[in-house]
Amino acid sequence: MGAIAEKGKESSILSSTQDVIQQALGKLGYEEGMFELLKEPVRMLTVRIPVRMDDGTVKVFTGYRAQHNDAVGPTKGGVRFHPEVTADEVKALSLWMTLKCGIVNIPYGGGKGGIVCDPRTMSFPEIERLSRGYVRAISQIVGPSKDIPAPDVFTNSQIMAWMVDEYSRIREFDSPGFITGKPIVLGGSHGRETATAMGVTICIEEAAKLKQLDLREATVIIQGFGNAGGYLAKTLSDRGAKIIGISDAYGALYDETGLDIEYLLDRRDSFGTVTTLFKNTITNEELLEKKCDILVPAAIANQITEANAREIKASIIVEAANGPTTTEASNILTERGVLIVPDVLASSGGVTVSYFEWVQNNLGYYWSEEEVSEKLRSKIVEAFHQVVETATRYNVDPRLAAYMVGVRKTAEASRFRGWI
Repeated sequence: MGAIAEKGKESSILSSTQDVIQQALGKLGYEEGMFELLKEPVRMLTVRIPVRMDDGTVKVFTGYRAQHNDAVGPTKGGVRFHPEVTADEVKALSLWMTLKCGIVNIPYGGGKGGIVCDPRTMSFPEIERLSRGYVRAISQIVGPSKDIPAPDVFTNSQIMAWMVDEYSRIREFDSPGFITGKPIVLGGSHGRETATAMGVTICIEEAAKLKQLDLREATVIIQGFGNAGGYLAKTLSDRGAKIIGISDAYGALYDETGLDIEYLLDRRDSFGTVTTLFKNTITNEELLEKKCDILVPAAIANQITEANAREIKASIIVEAANGPTTTEASNILTERGVLIVPDVLASSGGVTVSYFEWVQNNLGYYWSEEEVSEKLRSKIVEAFHQVVETATRYNVDPRLAAYMVGVRKTAEASRFRGWI
């Protein structure tokens, strides 16, 4: 979920995102000036972070924070630690966050951050010093009413805890609303760890209803078996669906009679790898083309392309990963009658529960897991049907409809403020 883009693809992801935003604004009747405002973040900060390593040397890391647009309210978005983080990738992801916030109708603009590093090769103390250094470097432009970070690729609740502690030291008062994805004991929200996958699950349920497909009789293929893919496989299996295919970075498992998900989850390692334990595996590419009712790309970008779109046999595709289907492939699949639930809608559960966490921090009053789940379901179901209604009303595909719903709130807020 939210996997890093392939190196060299970031600029194309940014430009393709901008292209769809331009189409969405055109369909909604906005002039070119609105696109000129929204095609790039209003603010982009590059920082250099010196960190004392365990061997006594000092290593300087590059970090970024993009704030796409704050017309609606404070910006919001994750911080990723990855060796292939780039400025263009962070920009593109901040645009996506604006869209997600608009789709689920929460009072945020999009933000995103990242540090060029490989935490897998760093010690715990080194990661802590890097996390605190990043907060010190960006502290002037972030805060509970300015820009609220969250976990992303290779970051977690422990890193959020170090960051909120550093921010509270700088500001000299407790600021739990500065960041979301925190441990429960530091003001985190119930349901945050599984929020993104739960949002995808709700979208799958609504898509099945729309296609008049009984989920208890549906066959499902999930590309990816990490935290998100594994959770989806378990949840859908518990709801009666038959999981006939899963994959990881090394290959895929397929069985038309159904896989034993409990067994596979028990055997996978901390990186979501399980296929290396089996001999009769197939490739990720082969798995995507197997016959199923519901296909869930939950791995990396650009998996369904013009080259294989005509070979996809699913009737529903729900994008749990960022950008798994190219524009050309989307057009081909839509023409064939395949229902695509786009990533900006399907993966909006994480930011929704992050918003709930921020609200709880501001109130000083915390909800039960059941309350969080109920509120999340309400938000996602409402968003899903608004996208479907927009697609029908304007006679556009679901991806463009999602962008139209997502960008409208920020565009209107910018107009009312007199920016355009």
